[in-house]
Amino acid sequence: EPCGTAKTEGEMGSGAMRAALLIQRWYRQYAARLEIRRRCTWSIFQSIEYAGEQDQIKLYNFFGYLMDHFTPASSEREFYNSSKNLDTDIEVPDTYSGPHLTFPLCTHNVTELLEAIKHKQLLHSRYVLQLLGETWKLLRVLPNINVVSTCQSKEITICGDLHGHLEDLLLVFYKNGLPSTETPYVFNGDFVDRGKDSMEILLILFSFQLLYPSGVHLNRGNHEDHIVNLRYGFTKEVLGKYKVHGKRILKLLQKIFSQLPLATVIDRKVLVLHGGISDTTDLRLIARLERHRICSLLRSAHARTHTHTYTLFFFSVGLQLVDVLWSDPMPQDGCVPNKVRGGGCYWGPDVTRDVLQRHKLQLLIRSHECKQDGYEFCHDRRVLTIFSASNYYEVDSNRGAYVQLGPDLNPHLIQYQASRSTLFVQSVLNPHHLEDSTRRLSHTALLMGFPSAPGMISMRHWAVATETVLHLGLPWRMLRSQLLVSQGGAQEGMLNYRDWFRELTFTDPNNRVGTMGRVVRSDSIYTLQKIRPENCCGLISFEEFRQTWRLLSAHLQTEISDEAISGLASSIDFNKDGSIDINEFMEAFRLVSRVRSQEGGRVNRGTPP
Repeated sequence: EPCGTAKTEGEMGSGAMRAALLIQRWYRQYAARLEIRRRCTWSIFQSIEYAGEQDQIKLYNFFGYLMDHFTPASSEREFYNSSKNLDTDIEVPDTYSGPHLTFPLCTHNVTELLEAIKHKQLLHSRYVLQLLGETWKLLRVLPNINVVSTCQSKEITICGDLHGHLEDLLLVFYKNGLPSTETPYVFNGDFVDRGKDSMEILLILFSFQLLYPSGVHLNRGNHEDHIVNLRYGFTKEVLGKYKVHGKRILKLLQKIFSQLPLATVIDRKVLVLHGGISDTTDLRLIARLERHRICSLLRSAHARTHTHTYTLFFFSVGLQLVDVLWSDPMPQDGCVPNKVRGGGCYWGPDVTRDVLQRHKLQLLIRSHECKQDGYEFCHDRRVLTIFSASNYYEVDSNRGAYVQLGPDLNPHLIQYQASRSTLFVQSVLNPHHLEDSTRRLSHTALLMGFPSAPGMISMRHWAVATETVLHLGLPWRMLRSQLLVSQGGAQEGMLNYRDWFRELTFTDPNNRVGTMGRVVRSDSIYTLQKIRPENCCGLISFEEFRQTWRLLSAHLQTEISDEAISGLASSIDFNKDGSIDINEFMEAFRLVSRVRSQEGGRVNRGTPP
């Protein structure tokens, strides 16, 4: 008997091993196919994008002809004089309920404008023209290369391409704070085109720059070009939103784009520019250029291969700007024309070393290329690409990212992925919204036809009702223990919703937030939003976990050391991949709840679980 049993167990063990190996092989093949599909899709996306840029450069003469007839050129003096009267020749009707801007801008003006844009309200064309006129006056006196320092703010945030993705800009502001003298930003070009809210992004960035000239720095990108805008959507967007004064707005923007600075240098050690460099890049020459003389870089881009048809100005000076705005890094040494894009060049690690050493720099931060993780280091970590428009090619195609630089100049990268809930999250912390949501939740549950006699509903119905009212997109059934939702009665999987409603009542008149409010008001909701599967690919980094816990401990007035937070993060990271996903986060809650129940304890209703 024992021998027979041992043989049977051995056979069973051998079969289990074969099954495990089969499953493992199948999974690896499946993962490999997914990776190949991802790479092919990414390659197709970039091929389409760069092919479009080549076509754009080939057709620049045609578009230049259109623009010459569309927005006739005028002298700087004529333009300056006309900009003085932008506030007198356009009337604002009494029916207009949007922001009324006054200049110089104050904090109230910018806050009101930001809220109006969040609610999809269009700023009146009179105020748009006034805002653009004031922006032009500010930009025209700025140098080609801004010089900023971390000594006052202690930290500077750099954002890459936004391309009309308003939800990404608002998410960055929500995570990192609004621009100010204490929270300075560098926006590294390509604010417009492709996305549907390019105009709103410009209005927000320009208004904050007027409010905090030393706190907001804008670099020009290759899409801040009126000829490029004709093809990639910004011209059409402006004419669609401002049907009467759209041409006038575009004319003013053409002047503004040509006055945008070309680069920013941080602490004289970090160079921030949109595209890149070449073996001829000379920052001293770039600093002396008359940048306003080049409204479109496409002529200069074409000059690299057709130099005999262009003046010396476009060949020597124009190509410097083309390289700054259009170039891309490559892994091999050398510098070759960028035939994929049709403009700029590809430069290698040797060119990076030479340019950085010649100008006594240690890091180059650029944008211009979409990266799946929102950023990418290359050239021995001397070059950092940062891209801030998430879901650029399609939904879930890539994350966005921004980088923070402190006095030590070590880049701290923050990733994110915007979703439809991005705008809603910013209003979740309003106590009046919480009170109203809880009341509506009660009424909704009653109106859904739940039985009134026993007061019992299924957990599924409870989760549906909660999500229907709050629209947070959270796993409510997994969160029921944190919301003090206990299953009661003899029926398994049922909830006594009358008891739960009583727990939702507001007992403290000075703190009108019940159980649901405590969860939503706490920074846990921020963590949950960030680790949802559709946000950041369902992951939260250890650093984001630490930041959230610092906020939460401050809110609860408790002290917890960084070592303790790191240990907690490590213990929750069950698969030890250096990040926490939604399953690990909720499993930690489940294990703690089970231990407490075994010890006979119960979560204190006065503190978050």
